[in-house]
Amino acid sequence: MAVSPEEAALLLEKGEIRQYEAVSSGSNYTFLVMMSAAGRGKFLAVYKPQRGERPLWDFPRGTLHRRERAAYITSRTLGWPNIPVTVIRDGPFGIGSVQLFVPTASRPDLFAFQEERRKELMEIALFDLLVNNADRKAGHCLLGVDGRVWAIDHGLTFHVDPKLRTVLWDYCGEPIPQRLLEDLESLREDPARRDVLRAELETELAPEEINAFFRRADRLLRFRRYPRLDPTRNIPWPLV
Repeated sequence: MAVSPEEAALLLEKGEIRQYEAVSSGSNYTFLVMMSAAGRGKFLAVYKPQRGERPLWDFPRGTLHRRERAAYITSRTLGWPNIPVTVIRDGPFGIGSVQLFVPTASRPDLFAFQEERRKELMEIALFDLLVNNADRKAGHCLLGVDGRVWAIDHGLTFHVDPKLRTVLWDYCGEPIPQRLLEDLESLREDPARRDVLRAELETELAPEEINAFFRRADRLLRFRRYPRLDPTRNIPWPLV
């Protein structure tokens, strides 16, 4: 959908869900929904209702849809990576996240394009360190028909304890690109921007989770390199 993020958010919030179909993959209930809005026609989105979230021992119950929204808010503030516009709204099965659908020419995962799309994947890898992503699988990085790499599925993020599990191991020990460090430094050194981000995250996350996020950002700015990961704890299963 060729609209601004602000317009896309409004369409997702106000549009009517006309049809829905369950997506079989994944452990939580996910639906591909057909939506419509006056003057904009029909468009697709992904709806993840709170009621369909499988309880986990280590994440607060009923919060995964909020974490999807928090990840989008954070990416929008930083300017990377590309995460589809995500809102919280009511749907056929109650409150949940609704995310703009990303059309792909086929269903390739990052293993098919990781060499030529290194720049975007380094953004995603750094973002996962910031938000403490516990579930970065290969299929969560999509090559859209618009030519951009998109990151999806951020329900298992922002935990206060170390939870990183990712397939993005290519950059271990490498320097973080200077442009990404400058983006983080700009956020850290601008109290007004930090306050705005914190206020937005407070609608989705607990205060201690937000504080942990900013501590991770400060730590990455101190070390300025991608950390070396532990194969016994930092790999998701299944990989795709």
